[in-house]
Amino acid sequence: MPRTATIFAILLALTATAAPAQETTTIGGCRLRPGALCADRNLRGANLSGMDLGNSQFTRSVLAGADLSGANLDESNLNRADARNANLQSTSLRRISARGARFEDANLKGARLEKASLELAALGGADLTGADLNGANLAKARLENARLNTADLRNAKLRDARLRGASLVDARLDGADFTGADLSDADLSGANIQHAVFTRAQTAGCKGCP
Repeated sequence: MPRTATIFAILLALTATAAPAQETTTIGGCRLRPGALCADRNLRGANLSGMDLGNSQFTRSVLAGADLSGANLDESNLNRADARNANLQSTSLRRISARGARFEDANLKGARLEKASLELAALGGADLTGADLNGANLAKARLENARLNTADLRNAKLRDARLRGASLVDARLDGADFTGADLSDADLSGANIQHAVFTRAQTAGCKGCP
């Protein structure tokens, strides 16, 4: 066999035995990968820990009780999704759209939510300790009894948000907008409120409010 033909045969053999492409996980009829189209799907209790799901569609999907810890969901659409009791610890959720989504009692410790759109989202009882919400939009969000200790809420929009009984101890609130928010019985002890706006905010029983 000519030398050129021999080299070509070897290359064909190497190509045939090359490692296959990374398999895509399918749960609830949803192919889980970056850019996944998973609207209106039932992913209740699914293990999605550490997955790369950036730029995906989860509109109206059920993620209640799912494990998304350490996953990447940057710029994904979670409008009206149900993520109650989900584990989102250290999850990257930068610039997500989660209008009207449900995160009650979810674990969002250390989550990255910079510039996230969370208007009308339900976060009552959620643990957002140490979360990064810099520039996030939480207008009219429900955060009753949420834990936001040491969270970064610089320049966050919290107009008309419900924060009754929430804990924001040592939080970074520089430039945050609490116009019309309900901060009754909230705890802002040690928080940096420099340049924060509290116009028309309800502050009865609030610790650390101006």
